[in-house]
Amino acid sequence: MKEIYKNLFIGSEQDYESRVKGMSGWAVIHACKEPYHRSLLGYKGRGAPKHHPEYLCARRNARLFLNLVDAHSPDYIPKEIIDTALAFIDESLCAGKSCLVHCNLGESRSPSIGLLYLVSKGLLPRESLHASEIQFKKIYPKYRPSPGIKGFINKHWHDYSNRKST
Repeated sequence: MKEIYKNLFIGSEQDYESRVKGMSGWAVIHACKEPYHRSLLGYKGRGAPKHHPEYLCARRNARLFLNLVDAHSPDYIPKEIIDTALAFIDESLCAGKSCLVHCNLGESRSPSIGLLYLVSKGLLPRESLHASEIQFKKIYPKYRPSPGIKGFINKHWHDYSNRKST
């Protein structure tokens, strides 16, 4: 688990389970379908029921559960999931909470959300993903995005790099 910005941490499922679970003052984004989103909604098949109102994201108090897989294609990563995660980070930090964004290994989905958050706030270079990644890897060396999440970031770079900082 690594702090990438004041009170914003990126990590793995193990970090959540061993260091944050049950602690007060924390907000958590479970950026992985398995086991958190599946367990919360209780689905048994390959995926969540598509017509369920919490198909993409489910919130329980200071926890956000994302139906997010480490896909090989950006087509399987809905922008709504990432936008919801970034808004949740903002809300949590503004409320004075520490926020952990974690996926299973802490290498692809969670650090990618962290990178996009920092870019959207103007805290990383906005001129190119490459420049941003170089700086981000200095902060979070474990960053290794899968082809799907990397493709998602490329596809939506303009949207996140041109957001007004607040």
